[in-house]
Amino acid sequence: MVIYISAVIAIIMGITVYKFRMTETERPVNVKKIILPPLFMSTGALMFIFPMFRITSYEFIEAFTVGLLFSILLIKTSKFEVRDNQIYMQRSKAFVFILVALLLIRVVAKIILGSTLEFGVLAGMFYILALGMIVPWRIAMYFQYQKVKESQLGNGKMA
Repeated sequence: MVIYISAVIAIIMGITVYKFRMTETERPVNVKKIILPPLFMSTGALMFIFPMFRITSYEFIEAFTVGLLFSILLIKTSKFEVRDNQIYMQRSKAFVFILVALLLIRVVAKIILGSTLEFGVLAGMFYILALGMIVPWRIAMYFQYQKVKESQLGNGKMA
């Protein structure tokens, strides 16, 4: 039952991420907006203080690797553009499909793995998966942002 409730919560979070991403394209981007989300997410690591959430090294590597693979899709769909001398995220038509696909994979995996793994271990693995997905994505965004910013400064277009 807990697995199904967490699946519904994941769907709600997916919708929230989609709405956030769409509003993100309407406001200029800055370094703070790129770096802060993974830092805020890092507080979730406190879950590992409690034994029920601890995972093995193998489970960590497995979850982090899957997150890295998922991050490739996010990196490929995150592009910047310059409008009115400011840097904005570019809307991607593929993003919604990638988000839905990742969400479906996550929900199905959670339901399947929920029958073989304890709830706390599963929660810990999915946290590591999310971290493995978001951190590389945001690092790539940072470097891409800096590249766009430097090219605009070199052209004398940005203040």
